[in-house]
Amino acid sequence: MRVFVAGGTGAIGGHAIEALLEAGHTVTALARTREKAATLTGQGATPVMVSLFDRAELAGALAGHDAAVNLATAIPPMSRFMSTRAMRDNYRVRAEGSAALVDAALAAGVGRVVQESVCMLYRDQGARWIGEDGPVDRYPMTRGNFAAEAGAHRFTESGGGAGVVLRLGWFLGPGAAHSEQLLAQARRHVGMVLGRPDGYVSSIHLADAATAVAAALDAPAGTYNVVDDEPLTKREYADALARAAGTRMWLRGPGRAACLLGDRLTSLTRSLRVSNTRFRESTGWSPRYPSAREGWLATAQTLLT
Repeated sequence: MRVFVAGGTGAIGGHAIEALLEAGHTVTALARTREKAATLTGQGATPVMVSLFDRAELAGALAGHDAAVNLATAIPPMSRFMSTRAMRDNYRVRAEGSAALVDAALAAGVGRVVQESVCMLYRDQGARWIGEDGPVDRYPMTRGNFAAEAGAHRFTESGGGAGVVLRLGWFLGPGAAHSEQLLAQARRHVGMVLGRPDGYVSSIHLADAATAVAAALDAPAGTYNVVDDEPLTKREYADALARAAGTRMWLRGPGRAACLLGDRLTSLTRSLRVSNTRFRESTGWSPRYPSAREGWLATAQTLLT
C-alpha cells in the first residue's frame, strides 16, 4: 500500500514508519521542519511539508495513497502534564487536525484511515477485564481523543472506506518522553505509583504499537484495544521498572493521594485491565513484549547501555 502518516516524527511515529516499511509499504510522512524531513528521508520515507490543519494541502498530499495513518499528538512531558495550555494544544491536534485529515482523505479518495487513540478513556473497572464495548468516561482530557475517534467513524459512515481506531495503552520504550523520565527516576530509587497500588496499568511498548499500526491496515473498520497481554497492577509495574533499572525503590508515590488532583490525573490513577483479544483475533497481531516486565527490561537495555 501507499501509506500517508501524520505524526511520523513523534514517539510512536518513528517506530511505525519502520514497521510499515518493513511490511513492504511505501510511506509518505508529514514533516514540520527540514530537520524532521531529513530524518524521515533517512528512514526511507518520503517527507512532505504541509500543515495538518490545511484541508486543501492535505488532500493534495494524500492523492494516490491507499491509507492515511494519524499518529499526531502534542502530549506534554511529565513536567507540563498539569498545564491547561499544553492540553489545549493537544486538543487542537486531536480534534481539528484529525477532522482535517479525514476531510482530506475523503476528498482524495483514500480507502482507509487509521486513528490513534488511548485506552485511558475507559471507566475504572477495578480488576475486571475491559473490552472495546466497556463503559467510557468523557472527562476533560478525553475530549480530543473522542473527537479524533469520531472522525474515523465519520470516515467509515461516509461510505468512502474503513476507519480504524486504535486505543493504545500507556507507552513505554525509547522515544516515549515520560517513559525515559520514569526510568531516570527509578535509577534514583524513586517509583511512581498513581492511584491504588492494586489498580491495573495497561501498557504497550512503542515497538509493539508500531507493528499494530501496520496490522491495522488489514483490520475491519472499528475500534480496537492495543495493549500488551498482561496488564500489571500499579505495584507490579513499579517493581518491574525498578528491576529493569537495577535498583530498589526507597520512595513510592503519590499513591492514592494522586486521586485528589482530580480529572487532570484521572487517565493515570484509575484501574484499567484492558484486553487486546479483539485486535489479536482480527489481525493475527501479537506483542513482542507480553507485559511491562519484558518491555521495561528491553527499554533499560537500550537506554542504559
